[in-house]
Amino acid sequence: MTDMDQNRTQTPEGQGEPQTSTRKTATRRGGGDPGTRGRTTIADGVVEKIAGLAARDVLGVHAMGSGISRTFGAVRDRVPGGSKSVTRGVKAEVGEVQTALDLEIVIEYGVSIADVARAVRENVIAAVERMTGLEVVEVNIAVSDVKLPDEEEEEPEPRIQ
Repeated sequence: MTDMDQNRTQTPEGQGEPQTSTRKTATRRGGGDPGTRGRTTIADGVVEKIAGLAARDVLGVHAMGSGISRTFGAVRDRVPGGSKSVTRGVKAEVGEVQTALDLEIVIEYGVSIADVARAVRENVIAAVERMTGLEVVEVNIAVSDVKLPDEEEEEPEPRIQ
């Protein structure tokens, strides 16, 4: 078979026609997909914010953090220029491909703690994995308090003098 025969294809009529290739191969510098060049690092605080917001979205979660951290947070929130801390009650340990979370929550009286904890885990894992691409290996939940219906809020309205 000659070189010319190798470059021919058969048409339906059985006649050979020369085939020419018009595809150009792209020259890549650096090799590989541009989206995989380099490394992305995610700070612990980023994962803590995502987890904190996701946990607060669950019905039955009244607040995040222990009594002391909520008290300090309430004072910090009242300082001009301060904002609510979405990371209160959340601690994350972030590795290169995995993360582990510890949450401290206050639940509403009357809800099932097991159901709320399960819903918090599911919501937090889904949000963190979707937004960061990290694998969440565990979400530990500590229920530090129960908000009773007749209890006053721990953050009363500021007095005007």
